[in-house]
Amino acid sequence: MNKKSNRSTLRLILVMVGPTALWLLLFLLVPLVYVIYISFMTKGLYGGVQSIFTLENYKNIFSALYFKVTGKSLVMAFETAMICLLISYPFAWILSKVPKKASGLLMLLLMLPFWVNGLIRLNGWSNILRDSGFVNRMLIQLGIIDKPLTMMYTNGAVLFGMVYCFFPFMVLPLHTSISKLDKTLIEASMDLGAGPVKTFTRVVLPQTLPGIFAGTIQVFIPSLGAFFVSDVMGGGSSSYLGNLIQSQFLVARNWPLGAAFSVLLIIFTLVVLKLYTKVGSLDDLA
Repeated sequence: MNKKSNRSTLRLILVMVGPTALWLLLFLLVPLVYVIYISFMTKGLYGGVQSIFTLENYKNIFSALYFKVTGKSLVMAFETAMICLLISYPFAWILSKVPKKASGLLMLLLMLPFWVNGLIRLNGWSNILRDSGFVNRMLIQLGIIDKPLTMMYTNGAVLFGMVYCFFPFMVLPLHTSISKLDKTLIEASMDLGAGPVKTFTRVVLPQTLPGIFAGTIQVFIPSLGAFFVSDVMGGGSSSYLGNLIQSQFLVARNWPLGAAFSVLLIIFTLVVLKLYTKVGSLDDLA
């Protein structure tokens, strides 16, 4: 009986877990191992990969030029996360205080534009902000400026595009965290004479830290590889880590070097997630 029950349990586990495990093996683990493998290989004469072991790809990613681009990408991702946090926190706070029906409507309005492809939305902003776009035409007609302002194809335009694309990823975890606030602690703090600022820093902020860290990670990590934003808003003049990976695979056809940059991006992701486990739970990212 024990053997039969053990076999039945094993079959049940295989039926329930097997498809997911197979999916992760084929579409996550195998590609990841392959990327790591080719990052140690040599570029072929006409592109592709030669099975000749080398560490040259990892030496190249730390060259002065590529190191500067990597540092620039980290700064851009950090700035994107911080701006999203500053904008999203009051928005999520208001969202959590309104009635449920209004909250659901506001959440729908927040997510509605993101049902449209990101490239289409960014190209729309490109038409609005370019030299002959709506903003410059309006400012000239109002007499505020004499000639068009350069708003597109700059690092500022890329930062704007990043914030615009990843803003909801910050709002959602913050809204969840703020909605779970213990209101009795806030009332007790106010009753004991603490002002709004002290109550926020001593009571509200510590309780919402999981949402802050979860939102920051969900914005920071995708920002490192979002090459399409800098392509559209930067016009190809601003190069970041995602653009390097794209260009090495699709333009230079240097797959080993592109794979090495991809591994670097994976390492950044793992380091950030490891740091997050020190202050929060990975369940908050789900």
